[in-house]
Amino acid sequence: MPNNIIFYFTDQQRWDTCGCFGQPLDITPNLDRLAQEGVRFNNAFSPQPVCGPCRALFQTGKWPTETGCFRNNIMLPAGVKTLANYMEEAGYETAYIGKWHLASDGELEKPPTVDHTVTAIPRELRGGYTGFWRAADVLEFTSHGYDGFVFDENDRRVDFKGYRADCINDMALDFFDQYDGKKPFFMTISQIEPHHQNDRKHYEGPEGSKEKYKDFILPEDLKALGGNAAEEYPDYLGQCASLDENLGRLVARLKEKGLYDNTVIFFASDHGSHFLTRNRDGHLNGYDDYKRSCHDAALHVPLVAAGGPFKGGIAVEELVSTASLPKTFLALAGVDVGDAMIGENLLDVVEKKDHNRPNEIFAQISESRVGRCIRTPRYTYSVYAPGVNGGEAAAADLYADDFLYDMDQDPHQLNNLVSDPAYAAVKEELRQRLLDWIEKAEGSRPVITG
Repeated sequence: MPNNIIFYFTDQQRWDTCGCFGQPLDITPNLDRLAQEGVRFNNAFSPQPVCGPCRALFQTGKWPTETGCFRNNIMLPAGVKTLANYMEEAGYETAYIGKWHLASDGELEKPPTVDHTVTAIPRELRGGYTGFWRAADVLEFTSHGYDGFVFDENDRRVDFKGYRADCINDMALDFFDQYDGKKPFFMTISQIEPHHQNDRKHYEGPEGSKEKYKDFILPEDLKALGGNAAEEYPDYLGQCASLDENLGRLVARLKEKGLYDNTVIFFASDHGSHFLTRNRDGHLNGYDDYKRSCHDAALHVPLVAAGGPFKGGIAVEELVSTASLPKTFLALAGVDVGDAMIGENLLDVVEKKDHNRPNEIFAQISESRVGRCIRTPRYTYSVYAPGVNGGEAAAADLYADDFLYDMDQDPHQLNNLVSDPAYAAVKEELRQRLLDWIEKAEGSRPVITG
């Protein structure tokens, strides 16, 4: 039988919260063990650091500007063949648990015109998932750090009591009580932790997190820039530790059911968090902003794959984009989608099959600005569209320089060199490469000014 596949992904988790990526505290022992067995991608980046657009990409393998899901509060369009469609065609049983965020539609920061934020998601808006379903469209609206509700595949409300990450994981474990083993399964566990709780403006870790993680060491960018990390980081780490405990419980259940040896687990996050330290330069439209930025704090995410061909305790240093995950899942399932999805099969990167692959990533930014950026091993170069509302426009014809960082000299991205004459030639080369990415992804080549 083909490999079972589990996509366990979190919301707003920085890569440096994990031991296998340098976290000094013992926050992620279970993920660290998977990394020792499998493959860790040391330089994985989000293609769009906003919840809805990134999720739309995960479900379609297409840029958010192509599907129209360029910001939050835009539902997945009908007629796009999804990851679940392909998986079920390939003979997989599907299961989806947690946050969906692709079934409501309307303007940004206003009540949706099509509103499933706190009600059951109709079958036709579930992205092709026809199997086990325990989800809420906007989980932060139906729950808090403790207690809440989701809906099942029959539209029945499922209430839960207890810490949210534990309860979402419990629902995933319930799948195995009814799984008959006749088909391989593709399961997505979409945890909302360690996202801040919107209505309380606070990261809600398990009770006791502030004391348990009081000896935290702030990452250097947060230490230098302030924001609210000094107050919020212990709870944030508590959330990350809870996610890891639940990953461990998932692995234990797979082993108990005799499924572990034939299951590939992918652990990732949709984007990171800059803890209100970035987007202070006038381009922001009034958001309480933790992401929506081309800085590593928002783009650099954890990514570990373990099981099947992902083995050997390998550390991949090449830059990769989580935009490649849908194509990678389907390749594992024996489906070659070719150019129907963006990205690459990440196993090819592990096995170093293409020595000419561009070692860089491209990201689109919305809401805070209309922005685009390119990240190479040494540089980050970002542009924005002056005077354009990032909640209304998906793209622009004209962009201006935003920032340029030299990570060899400035690994924490504190010194913007975009106007430095010494970097004029570097900026011009990065600008042309960024324009190539935009043209390939969006079908037109804008103008970038200094």
